[in-house]
Amino acid sequence: MGRYALLVVDMIKDNVNTAGHGMLDNEARNIVQPILKLTRAFRRTGNRVVFACDSFMEGDFLFSGRFPPHAIRGTGGDYPIPELEMQPTDLYLPKRRMSSFHKTDLDQTLRTWGVDTVVVCGIVTNVCVLLSAMDAIQNDFYSVIVSDACACHKQEIHEMTLKLYETFQFLGLFRIMTSDQIIAELESARTT
Repeated sequence: MGRYALLVVDMIKDNVNTAGHGMLDNEARNIVQPILKLTRAFRRTGNRVVFACDSFMEGDFLFSGRFPPHAIRGTGGDYPIPELEMQPTDLYLPKRRMSSFHKTDLDQTLRTWGVDTVVVCGIVTNVCVLLSAMDAIQNDFYSVIVSDACACHKQEIHEMTLKLYETFQFLGLFRIMTSDQIIAELESARTT
């Protein structure tokens, strides 16, 4: 494996609010520190960081079900939480659907950067994180989900999702790792 990109999914103001007003506050607060550790390690080792963020239009089709309107473009709620310290060198990627690859230019951007491995963290494990990780494979990238840097609205669903996919048939193309494991791999790749 060569170059890596970290994909931080949906850690936005409308989803996560340290004052307790976001949709997934408790679960997301628990992964802020592991994500910070990852973003710093990726930057330090010369790898890329992408903040893939829900960014909807008023009246979006998704809001016609039970999904409440949020992350409306232009409101600021569709931007990463400040605690994650997005840097000018990071990419802000607005997305209209669950996968970070769906109708975005993420695959082309990653190829331009020479990336071959996409490392995914954020919320929620069983939807946007998982779909982004699977679509990375669909777009011919190796894929990693960082187990301690993603969360779900219920801990048991997070754990069941990871357990279901830890023996995924595309073993070798897809892995589940901890933040410490992927950081060690980044450091090792930098020294070789």
